[in-house]
Amino acid sequence: MGRKTLKDPAVYRLNFRLNASDHAKVMDLFCRSGQKNLSLFIVSMLLNREMKVVRIDKSAMDYYMRLTTFYHQYQAVGNNYNQLVKAVKTNFGHKRGLAMLYRVEKTNLELIALT
Repeated sequence: MGRKTLKDPAVYRLNFRLNASDHAKVMDLFCRSGQKNLSLFIVSMLLNREMKVVRIDKSAMDYYMRLTTFYHQYQAVGNNYNQLVKAVKTNFGHKRGLAMLYRVEKTNLELIALT
């Protein structure tokens, strides 16, 4: 019954004190590492174990978001273009439909020139 005993239990305890600036540095490193347990983080630092530091580049995230919205806008333009061609084809005669499609094509070429 109860908890299983460990083969190598952690029974040794070390205490140390830090001044304000050293504490701020340790806490900054801890926050950037992404670890959840401060004790495990300090042990990793002391014993030179591999640590991972996660950095999020805010400018890259903003660029990605803008690029994604730009792509969605292109999809919307393509969708509207297809709907317009279908509506012109079904609602207008051949000559009038061609004239309207010519206007749409001209506007589309201007959009391509802008991009």
